[in-house]
Amino acid sequence: MSIRTTIALLSLLLISISCKTEPKKAETSSKMEEVMAVHDEVMPKMSTISKLVAQLKPMADTTETGKDYMIAMKDLQAAHKSMMDWMQGFGARFDSDEILNGKELNDEKKQWLLEEEEKVNQLKEDINNSIAKAEELLAED
Repeated sequence: MSIRTTIALLSLLLISISCKTEPKKAETSSKMEEVMAVHDEVMPKMSTISKLVAQLKPMADTTETGKDYMIAMKDLQAAHKSMMDWMQGFGARFDSDEILNGKELNDEKKQWLLEEEEKVNQLKEDINNSIAKAEELLAED
């Protein structure tokens, strides 16, 4: 086999290998973008939660009616705390290059990203539900 043929075959092999590994990086990068998109969607709702807690607080007491306000307020506070805890945990697992620049993740971090996706989706649901419940309760007044 000539040197040109060998170089050509090696080049094709390298191109083939790089093409096969690229979708995994794109897939991981895409998953990180999806997780961050959910975060970016619910993060602005933290101010809504704070406003609703402030509205519910004066009505929350031990009376029968006040208990509903208390429960709604505690649900909002729990959702807010969950968001803060999730962000802290997420930041501890991934560095800024992985989060913002699509840096390749090792296998363990790829698994973590799937776990974080589940957590952030549950968080989104909890936040949206607690806001809806509080707004509905306040609208009844």
